[in-house]
Amino acid sequence: MVNILDSPHKSLKCLSAETIANVAKFKRARRAVRQHGGITKLVALLDCGQNSTEPTQPSLYETRDVEVARCGALALWSCSKSHSNKEAIRKAGGIPLLARLLKTSHENMLIPVVGTLQECASEENYRAAIKAERIIENLVKNLNSENEQLQEHCAMAIYQCAEDEETRDLVRLHGGLKPLASLLNNTDNKERLAAVTGAIWKCSISKENVIKFREYKAIETLVGLLTDQPEEVLVNVVGALGECCQEYENRVLVRKCGGIQPLVNLLVGINQALLVNVTKAVGACAVEPESMAIIDRLDGVRLLWSLLKNPHPDVKASAAWALCPCIENAKDAGEMVRSFVGGLELVVNLLKSDNKEVLASVCAAITNIAKDQENLAVITDHGVVPLLSKLANTNNDKLRRHLAEAISRCCMWGRNRVAFGEHKAVAPLVHYLKSNDTNVHRTTAQALYQLSEDADNCITMHENGAVKLLLDMVGSPDQDLQEAAAGCISNIRRLALATEKARYN
Repeated sequence: MVNILDSPHKSLKCLSAETIANVAKFKRARRAVRQHGGITKLVALLDCGQNSTEPTQPSLYETRDVEVARCGALALWSCSKSHSNKEAIRKAGGIPLLARLLKTSHENMLIPVVGTLQECASEENYRAAIKAERIIENLVKNLNSENEQLQEHCAMAIYQCAEDEETRDLVRLHGGLKPLASLLNNTDNKERLAAVTGAIWKCSISKENVIKFREYKAIETLVGLLTDQPEEVLVNVVGALGECCQEYENRVLVRKCGGIQPLVNLLVGINQALLVNVTKAVGACAVEPESMAIIDRLDGVRLLWSLLKNPHPDVKASAAWALCPCIENAKDAGEMVRSFVGGLELVVNLLKSDNKEVLASVCAAITNIAKDQENLAVITDHGVVPLLSKLANTNNDKLRRHLAEAISRCCMWGRNRVAFGEHKAVAPLVHYLKSNDTNVHRTTAQALYQLSEDADNCITMHENGAVKLLLDMVGSPDQDLQEAAAGCISNIRRLALATEKARYN
C-alpha cells in the first residue's frame, strides 16, 4: 500500500492513503508505514495543489489533486498518534503544507488537517512551528464553523498549544476567546466540551485572557459545569477556575455563583489530574476569608489534609499548597489544625519525601502551622528541626525559599535556634545568599537573623562569609530583606565586640 502511493494514478493514491488511514489505528501498522518510507510519501500527497495560486477556490477542490491531499491528510492523522511518526512528519516538511491546507474552506479537508495538527501539537517542536506558520489564526477562525467535529479539533489544538504564553496572546488577539466562551453553552457533545474547556483552561493562564473570559460571562458558565459532567470535562473546568480565581473579583464571583460547595465535593475523588486541579482551585478560593469560612464549614480543610496521604506526589504537593491559604485565613487556625488527629505528625513526616515540589509545599505549610506556638511545640516534638536541617543542602531555589522561611519560623520555640546549629543547617543557608532569586535572599536573611540570636550560629555564619554577602543586601530595594540582613550583621557584630571585650578584660 505504501508503494502504491507513488502510483501515477490519482484514484489509486487516494484509495491507498484512505486504506492506510483505516489500518494505521494500531502501533504495529503505524510503525510499518514509517519503516517503509510511507510518512514522506504521504506528506508529498499534501503538496498536490502546489501549482495553484488560489488553493482555497472550490474549483480546485473539485479536482483529483485536492482529493489526493485530503486522503493524505487522513492517513497522516491516523499515523500521527505515534511520537516517531510526528517527528517524521515534521522532518518531511509536513507543517507548512498542513498550514496551507488549513486555509481552505472545505470541512472534509479541514477535519483531517486540524486533526493531524492537534495530534502533533503535543510535541514542543511542533508548537514552535505552529506559531511560526501562523496556524493559530486559522484555528481560531474555524472555531466559528458549524461543524462540531471541526470545532472540537480546533479547540483541542489550541489546548495543546496554549501552554505557550505567546500562543495564548495570539488566541486573544485573533478573537478566539469569545467563540470558546460561547461554545461552553453547548453541553450535549461531551468530546467537544472537553476540548473547549481544555482550551479555556490553558488560555486562562494569562491574566489578560481571564479579564476577557469574565467579560464574556464564562466564569459563571464554568461554575455551572462543576456538576453532572464526565471527569475529562471536570479536570479542565476546575483547572480553568483555579487559574481564574487567582484574581480577587473572580473568587468573589465563584462564591456568589455557589461554586465553593461543588469544588469541595470534588476533593473526595480519585482522579489524580482532577485532584491536583481541585486542590489548586480550593486553595485559590481560600485566600478570600468569606470563601474560607464556607470551605471550613463544608469540612474542606480536613479533606485537603487527608489528601496529604495520597500516593501521588503531585496531589500531595497541591494539597499542601492549598492548605497554606486555608491556615492563613481561618478564624482560629491553631485550634483548627490541632483538631486533625495525627495531622501534624503527618505533615512533619512528609519532610522525608524525595520529591522537591512536595518538600517545598510542606515547608510552606509548616511556616503557616508554626505561627501558632502550641502547634510549633508539637511539630518540634515530632522532630521538625533535624528533618528541616537535613534538607538544607539543596540547589533548588523554590525549596530553598520555603525551607528558609520554615526554619525562620521554627526558631521561635524553645532551643530550636541552637538545635538548627547542632544539626548543621546554618552553613548551607549562608550559601543560599549566592542564589539569583531575590525571594530566596529575603527568606534566607530572615532565617539567618533568627539563627544569629545564638552565639555559635554567629560564628558559623562568620566563618562561611555571611557578613560580606549580607552587607550587599543591606542596600536592597526590598525592605524586609534590608532589615533582616542588617539585623543579622548587627547580631554578628555584637557577638564579635563582646568576644573582644572579654579577651582584653
